Amino acid sequence: MKTEVTPLSAPAVPLPSQAEALLSLGREVAGATSEEALVQVVARALRGLLPGRAFAVRVTDPRSFALTSLYAEGPLKDPATGPLVIKRSAVQRTGLRLDEQAAGRVEVVDGPVPLLFEGTARGLSAPLVASGQLFGLLNVEVGPEGPADLEADARVLIQVANLVAVGMRTAKLIDELKFVRGSLEELLEHANALICATRLDGTVLIFNGALCRLTGLHREQVLGRPLSALVPDEERAAFEAVMAEAVAGRPLSNVETRLRAAGGREVRVAFSFSALPNGEQADGVIAIGQDLTALRALERAVVHSERLASLGQLAASVVHEINNPLTAIHTYADALLARRVGQPDADAGEQEKLRRILDNTDRVLRFAQDLVTYARPPSDTRTDRVDVHRLLDLSVSFSEHVLHKHGVTVERDYQPVPPVQGSRSNLVQVFVNLLTNACHALQPGGRVRLSVEPEGQGVLIRVADTGCGIPADVLPRIFEPFFTTKAEGMGTGLGLSIAHSIVQRHGGSLRVESSPGEGTTFSIRLLA
Repeated sequence: MKTEVTPLSAPAVPLPSQAEALLSLGREVAGATSEEALVQVVARALRGLLPGRAFAVRVTDPRSFALTSLYAEGPLKDPATGPLVIKRSAVQRTGLRLDEQAAGRVEVVDGPVPLLFEGTARGLSAPLVASGQLFGLLNVEVGPEGPADLEADARVLIQVANLVAVGMRTAKLIDELKFVRGSLEELLEHANALICATRLDGTVLIFNGALCRLTGLHREQVLGRPLSALVPDEERAAFEAVMAEAVAGRPLSNVETRLRAAGGREVRVAFSFSALPNGEQADGVIAIGQDLTALRALERAVVHSERLASLGQLAASVVHEINNPLTAIHTYADALLARRVGQPDADAGEQEKLRRILDNTDRVLRFAQDLVTYARPPSDTRTDRVDVHRLLDLSVSFSEHVLHKHGVTVERDYQPVPPVQGSRSNLVQVFVNLLTNACHALQPGGRVRLSVEPEGQGVLIRVADTGCGIPADVLPRIFEPFFTTKAEGMGTGLGLSIAHSIVQRHGGSLRVESSPGEGTTFSIRLLA
């Protein structure tokens, strides 16, 4: 609490008229932006308008009624920190509202208020009330030789109190706003989450400490620049589209992207975007996110482990795939050894056998290369423009052994669509997982239908089977890590969870629709 007591003294300069003084007070009150400054303005006004009087200015908190400032001119009887005593007529005149918090801090009396100063004989008081809230109390007292009629002083004091009460409310609000702003700045700066905000034009307004530490960039390097400038070129268009969606009032969650960091490195993050409201319009965009760098590294390790586990189960089928072309090579090689290929008298049949040898050799090489590519752990998360049709066909070739084993046929319904921005190996992992799960749900003679069609600014891919469907109580949990309905040792429960995560990292969505006995359809939406 600010306390100031000065001896009573008369002004040394001629006084202006009361009207001019009150006008000047109004201007000074409007210009004061703090409680301390306003108290000084009131003291000067009372000193000029009511010379020779002892006076006290007490300021209180409007919620708790606790004393926050005290200024007095004249010898106080005590520290004047006790309850504020207000006449009931003043309470009624000002419309003051008091609640249980005022108990012990504010007293309402019908008679005269107690005198605060030594040697005074009579006194006046006026509460500082604005919008029914109490902001303090003004006390003015005179000695035995003072004016007999205090009505003129009372009129002046009430006018001063009316002007000051509004100014005091404004000063309190300004102080509260400064406190709240400072607290919010500290909260944003020291929050563990990644927090940034932009203006409507996309330039950075807030870039908190967590983002500075993650990227290694100083705040001065980022503020005022477009946030999209931190996103790699190949992801910038999709990032700006997400920002535009947020400005339009359609918030988006868990949007993954990369940010350029100091030293030429990149970090992967996931942001949730929403508009900064300003009435009915947006004033900008706020993004709150988390660092995914370590999480994605761990996830890649899990993906690789699952692939290696799957390779063991695929070994028998792989041997079958390789054995057929090798047998053909061996058979035709024996035939060629028995004949002199390349001789002028070589017939057409022998040349056809040579072409078959070459075809089968190419098939072995292609399959081996594809298998190595599929099993290699993803060491780079960079994306390219990829053809969805080719990725689906490649995934079918990877799953050919499973399809053959379960007697499943694949139907294709591909509509023309633009390429999508994505990781070839990760998207193939998604499609292979869905195809494999479909085979496990089908009886011999079942069908899997692959369809591709444009949808807005993206691509819709469906993998639908005619299998047994998924029970309603199981459906909500199929994307949970380690959840599986397969027998022990037949699955890790990570396949669909990882597939769901991969699609989300591409800014898309993976949904499922199923009914027992009516088959299952997985829908993948990707941005073009």
